[in-house]
Amino acid sequence: MTCRHCIDAADLFGDSMARHELKRYRRRGPSRTTRLLLEGLRRHELEGLELLDIGGGVGALQHELLESGARSAVAVDASPAYLAAAETEARRRGLEGRVLYRYGDAVELADDLPQVDVVTLDRVLCCYPDMPALVAASVGRTRKLYGLVFPRESWWVRIGVAAINLMEWARRKAFRVYLHGVSRIEDETARHGLETAYRRRTWLWEVRVFRRPSEASPPTSEG
Repeated sequence: MTCRHCIDAADLFGDSMARHELKRYRRRGPSRTTRLLLEGLRRHELEGLELLDIGGGVGALQHELLESGARSAVAVDASPAYLAAAETEARRRGLEGRVLYRYGDAVELADDLPQVDVVTLDRVLCCYPDMPALVAASVGRTRKLYGLVFPRESWWVRIGVAAINLMEWARRKAFRVYLHGVSRIEDETARHGLETAYRRRTWLWEVRVFRRPSEASPPTSEG
């Protein structure tokens, strides 16, 4: 089966962008929203936990969480270039052997992905057309925590998304950005039995950590 989403992602997130992102990560560390997501996850005990990082790019979350005590990680990405960059960085940090790399669409791969303690999707929902399908496929893999970064609902974000999509259309590219809506995403996570443990907000992004009700959590944070 041809993965249409994989073709689109590989076209946009290719070798040049992967090299640029890896260089930036090595120089400056995780982006602000990734740091906020890490902050929310680190409020919980990470020692010995297993991670599934979907659309993890050059692997910032994988590397940071493994170095914070997580035992192992599975990285799923629709961009071969980003998977290669993440693996290169893992070797550089001495983390090789602790990450399994899987190429493809997480929805199509869902039945073959392991049950883990933590699932993360950092700026991934906005790249996927069928948000409920991706949430269902990924939520079903976590035993404890579920971390998301996705666009805010605001007029300036809507204008930005429209501009990006117009540019992609003009370039005859199939890739689109999707603004699924905060309330719809919250409804989907709640439908799968999760509750909010942590939330922060930047000018453009919502950062959330959800938990299973049995997972003890510190008070929710609002930014």
